[in-house]
Order: sequence, then structure tokens, then C-alpha cells
Amino acid sequence: MINSLVKLSLLALLGAFSSSVYAKCDCFPEDILPNNMFPSVRLETSMGDIVIELNRRRAPATSNNFLRYVTEGLYDGTIFHRVMPDFVIQGGGYTADIEERDLYPPIFNESGNGLKNLPMTVAMARYDDPHSATNQFYINLSANSSLDPNASNWGYAVFGQVVSGQEVVEAISQVETGYDENLDASDVPVTPVLLISATVLEPPH
Repeated sequence: MINSLVKLSLLALLGAFSSSVYAKCDCFPEDILPNNMFPSVRLETSMGDIVIELNRRRAPATSNNFLRYVTEGLYDGTIFHRVMPDFVIQGGGYTADIEERDLYPPIFNESGNGLKNLPMTVAMARYDDPHSATNQFYINLSANSSLDPNASNWGYAVFGQVVSGQEVVEAISQVETGYDENLDASDVPVTPVLLISATVLEPPH
């Protein structure tokens, strides 16, 4: 279970916002692998494996949200649909046919957890609404301080770190991109970069 003090702290933060914000976000997703504070997930891609370590201590809601998509196979067969060298690679939301996957409700934005958008950190993508993150995530390629929270901007919630496969991330960042009519975006890989499967790794004993 998430530490009760963590929950109380988040509830205190939530108290500063309107009840409507609280009502429309899934602030405390069900605990996944509750006895592992730093679970690792292997992303098997068409260009090699990436292993990320999640930080449930700093980002409990975000980590549980990510883990439920992983454990239910909802990332399997998706693509990295946004590749911007020296900025981010983003995926998790679409199949190769640009079809969206089933979504859980959006989650509370944990961007104020002290984790920064530094190279090889993993964070949640979202829309303009700060509490609109669902399944899409990105990996930072540079120190993207513009994505961190500040006095006038919620920022984007970092919840993990690439611990293996950094060279795969770099290789993905260099693929050829072009305009995709379905996404109405110009930073889409010409040859799809597949996220074949996402799997939780057993913790070391």
C-alpha cells in the first residue's frame, strides 16, 4: 500500500484545489506490486530493450498508473509516435495503425515531487489541463527545464529513470521522421518504432 503519510500529504495538496479537479482525476490508482518501491519495467522495442526504474516513493500515483497499463498489456503493440532529437521520444498511446488504446481516467499531476526532467528520465505526457495524463509517456533526451514546474506552470510529472538501454533511446531519437496525416504532426517516425511489449521485471533477491 502507498504509505499513509504520502497519501495524507497528497490529500493536503489536493485540498488547495477545487473539488471538481479532485473529482475528475484518478488521484490514487490501485496499488500495483505494493511491496516494491522501485519496480523496473522492460520496454521491448523494435530497436532493442529499454529498462526503466520507477520511483513510487516520489510519484506513487503516477507509478501505479503506469504499472496498470503495463500489467494489463495495454502498451504492447504501441509505437513511439513522437521523436524530437535533443528533446524527447514519446509513446504509449497509439498502435501502428494510429488507433488509440483503452484509457483509465486521467491522474493527478505529481510534477511537484522534486524529480526533474533530466536526460533519460521518464515522465507523463498530458494535454493543457495539468491533470490530464493517461497512458502516454516520454523519455527526456536533454535537460528540459521548461517541462519542470514553476510558479506559473504545473509542469510534467517525472516518475522514473532509464537504467539500461540508453543507447536504444538515443538510436530511436535519430530515426527519420516526417509528417503524418492521421496525427497531423511532423515528428512521426517514417518507419514505425514499435513498443512490442512492456514487462515488469522481478526484483533482485
